[in-house]
Amino acid sequence: MIIEQTIEQWHEFLRGKAPNGLDDLLHDDVVFYSPIVYTPQEGKEITKLYLLAAGQTLPGERPEGGDVGSGSGGFRYTKQVLADDTAVLEFETTVEGKYVNGVDIIRCDADGKIIEFRVMIRPLQAVNLVHQQMAAMLERMKPTP
Repeated sequence: MIIEQTIEQWHEFLRGKAPNGLDDLLHDDVVFYSPIVYTPQEGKEITKLYLLAAGQTLPGERPEGGDVGSGSGGFRYTKQVLADDTAVLEFETTVEGKYVNGVDIIRCDADGKIIEFRVMIRPLQAVNLVHQQMAAMLERMKPTP
């Protein structure tokens, strides 16, 4: 299955071992569904912005842990389900002492490019906290005119 290769590349990106980062992973017309924005975000550049902001907002995977699912308190995937062109990756982390649990639902095309990235987060306290932090991070990441 192509989705297996795509998800392995995603994990490599999270470990900081993907030389071209998100450019190799994302389709030009990818659609990103954020838990904090009502409308789908369309295109590679805006999707990269959201994913990079999320990487800054949620504590990243710990390099000393070595593999996906390792690390204590840092972002980690706890479950992975792959079928056809879709992956569902359950994650957990802690932000400002609050437990965050969610899923990334990733779809790819026949070439292994991510065409849809959907993030869902729970519980409500986590959604509110992540919303505040993502809004602030996106504001800081905005290019200055």
